[in-house]
Amino acid sequence: MKKIAFFDTKPYDRTYFDKYGKNYEITYFEEKLNHHTAKITEGFDGVCAFVNSNINKMAIERMHERGVQILAMRCAGFSNVDIAAAAGKLAVVRVPAYSPHAVAEHALALLLALNRRIYRAYIRTRDFNFNINGLTGIDLYGKTAGIIGTGKIGRTFIDLCRGLGMKVIAYDPYPAEGSGIEYVSLDTLFRESDVISLHCPLTESSYHIIDREALGKMKDGAFLLNTSRGALVDSEALLEVLTAGKLRGAALDVYEEEANLFYEDMSDKIIKDDTLALLVSRPNVLITSHQAFLTEEALDNIASVTIQNFDEFFAGKPLKNEVCIRCAGN
Repeated sequence: MKKIAFFDTKPYDRTYFDKYGKNYEITYFEEKLNHHTAKITEGFDGVCAFVNSNINKMAIERMHERGVQILAMRCAGFSNVDIAAAAGKLAVVRVPAYSPHAVAEHALALLLALNRRIYRAYIRTRDFNFNINGLTGIDLYGKTAGIIGTGKIGRTFIDLCRGLGMKVIAYDPYPAEGSGIEYVSLDTLFRESDVISLHCPLTESSYHIIDREALGKMKDGAFLLNTSRGALVDSEALLEVLTAGKLRGAALDVYEEEANLFYEDMSDKIIKDDTLALLVSRPNVLITSHQAFLTEEALDNIASVTIQNFDEFFAGKPLKNEVCIRCAGN
């Protein structure tokens, strides 16, 4: 029976991987995978990691030296993996799509809650404060949603926006042919959108795609949503424009310095990240801790596909979800 080390695991992970991984000897670790924790992979045939692990060249070399043959990312993104270093040492696989509906619906929930101040109203009524001053929103019907990234999640979010009666425009360097989506330049999207939502991967070209210049081009009173990757947004620049009152609000499920914070209970600790602390303090900012994927259906799909990736590898079959420099489509 092959031995698999699972890093950065929570109780909800174990529920689904125990269901699908009965043919493997699985050991769960709460620690994230990095070049330090890679030392404990001795004797494991495979390793599974998540979005906030830092899998650099040293981590890969240490796993390779200890006999690990495959690294399975139980997520779609792999920007935290040194793919070049893995070449010839470890096979790297991922879960390219687990539930576009989960992420898109969370993005919509963030938008609705932010616009109508649902989170503030909830806190008030819990204290029997039924004053509605300061809770005014806008009609989303007839407004323009600008979508950056039109993969499966982006297109699902587009459908939701259209269901609200919103006009949709989009930017993607690789437009979806025959999709009926109106593609525009980034400058046009920034200038015309009342809501801007990010649904693109983190790459060298998309790093800080929302920077000071981009934020300056946005409509006064626009909403910004990010349910993709934290480093798509320059957090300090975002804080500046929020403080200046340019944006109506921002909703973030991700943050560029989230790795040592998100998924952990930090309620009794002093947060040393001043930018995050100030963002959390803003009344027009709504932050969730990278939970957009967190539905029963998505967790089930993640576990099922991850185990299928292991099955294919150990059976010597072609890897449908391999990530590598030479692989087409990656």
